[in-house]
Amino acid sequence: MPHEFAKSVRHLWLLCAPKPVAERVDMTGRTVIVTGASPKSIGYETAKALASWGADVIATSLHDAKTTETCLKSDLSRIGADGTISVRPLDLCDTNSVSNFAEWFVQEYEGTLHVLLNNAGIHKNIFSPRQKPPLSADGFEIHWRTNYLGPFHLTNLLLPSLKRGAQESGDARVINVASHLHDRVSNEELINPTKTYHSWNAYGASKLALIHFSFEMNRRFEKKFNLRSAALHPGSVHTNLTQTQSINGRIGHVLNRVNYAMTSLVLLHRKYGAQTLIMCASTPTLQGGRYYERCRVRKSSNQSRQTSASKALWGQSEAWLQSVT
Repeated sequence: MPHEFAKSVRHLWLLCAPKPVAERVDMTGRTVIVTGASPKSIGYETAKALASWGADVIATSLHDAKTTETCLKSDLSRIGADGTISVRPLDLCDTNSVSNFAEWFVQEYEGTLHVLLNNAGIHKNIFSPRQKPPLSADGFEIHWRTNYLGPFHLTNLLLPSLKRGAQESGDARVINVASHLHDRVSNEELINPTKTYHSWNAYGASKLALIHFSFEMNRRFEKKFNLRSAALHPGSVHTNLTQTQSINGRIGHVLNRVNYAMTSLVLLHRKYGAQTLIMCASTPTLQGGRYYERCRVRKSSNQSRQTSASKALWGQSEAWLQSVT
């Protein structure tokens, strides 16, 4: 409890501090994938910014990719940017969807990728965290399946394209969007979960796994292939992920507006939440194998920096990948 209180105080203090802003970088000639870019998300803001800076951006959306693409192109036109952007459907819980997306990309872009930004994620049962664990169609706890195993699968399928991008340009990178909630769980809970189910812990475990993935990937590929990997916490952001279910009726309309206003007061606007993603995807001086927050290197939990746990998780994940491909 004291730890959670300290985090809450720090969050409120940061809300009053100057907002982080990524320095503009010319992204011309860079091919970037941003997963989870539906409207009112930090992925949407990230994709829009990188496209406006000259990148060729491929964004993904779980629902209605055409509408998302229309909105992004409209916003780019409104700000006078001629960025290249397209949106494809992607369901990280579906191995066929991940495989089809990767196959399409390799064919369409001749197997060259410079930045993969694994942003898509979910946080279920925020206000009723002790419900029965929600499962994916293939039997995994839904946060683990969506937030970690899906990105691990996608990254491995795109690894040849990332290596080629790194070879041609001298720099390619994988950026994983984690969370400060990764410190809610220990490494033991990643391999053999034993605690009573709590959706916030399940979410935290998936984000801890992403940090391990980032650090281990950087150790394996940075020196040999110029392929860097990093993790980040975007801040506690007001996005569609934090929206509660709308209440119907005239009174409900008023309550929904009050709820939106109150939430906006205690959470970052998605434009600012996207800044660390934008910075990690674009800055030439990015340090691989690091954890970022507010556009700066920060210290992740002690658990996340245990190399033996990162290696063990990588091996476990590879074994799962071999079983589904």
